[in-house]
Amino acid sequence: MSGKALCRIDDLHVRYAASAAPALRDISLTIRQGQRLAIIGESGSGKSTLGKAIAGLLPGSARVSGDISWSRDSGLFAGRPMPGRDIGTIFQDTGATLNPVLTIGEQVAEGAVQHLGLSWRQARDLARDLLERVRLPHPSHLLAVYPHQLSGGQRQRVAIAAAIAANPTILIADEATSALDTVTQAAIAALLDNLVREGNRTLVFITHDIGLASSLADEIAVLRAGQLVEHGPTRSVLSAPAHEYTRALLADYLDLSTPPLISEAAS
Repeated sequence: MSGKALCRIDDLHVRYAASAAPALRDISLTIRQGQRLAIIGESGSGKSTLGKAIAGLLPGSARVSGDISWSRDSGLFAGRPMPGRDIGTIFQDTGATLNPVLTIGEQVAEGAVQHLGLSWRQARDLARDLLERVRLPHPSHLLAVYPHQLSGGQRQRVAIAAAIAANPTILIADEATSALDTVTQAAIAALLDNLVREGNRTLVFITHDIGLASSLADEIAVLRAGQLVEHGPTRSVLSAPAHEYTRALLADYLDLSTPPLISEAAS
């Protein structure tokens, strides 16, 4: 069950320096502690920009107005949460996320060294445990392996392990499954679900896949051309979408062979 308000977004506008049109316009949204929020929309809808804004990862050249405020009453962090420490982010492109010249052990351990003050030996032990936690085989062996020696699904699991190394309270998964095959997608989504539930974390799951959103999220926010066109509990959005764009997304997803989304949705 979602708790009290953790993050309030009010009238957020974002425009990139090289773009004539804003990436986000008039976004107002509340994220609650322990919530699993899916942000869905087509490519270019602004969903990744919204994730970066929440994580504090927008480029310095971006023009931003509006407000993103964090609750001091949560007791989870003082002031604004720190990227890497309080917010763990998992991106789609592990080729850009993982350094090809560093071992898996070094990359997973780095966050614990930097944010938790662990020694490299302690962090290496933690990295082995995290690799096991994300269900990678032979975690001790993987510590000395390089990213190019792993499959796409394995690299994504490594990226998840690195994202949770400092035990963040918020996870942002930005199209973390879209480059994977269907079977691996389901496994990664189930893994994220377990990690969020076990750690009582808040999840922001960014995806174009309304089916995955239905299986993971308590609430769905729908973006179109930088604007929030619909937001509500997953069951309500899927069973009675209020906006024509949401209805179109559902129509594109559903066919005679598709399992009913409402049976998968969080109640």
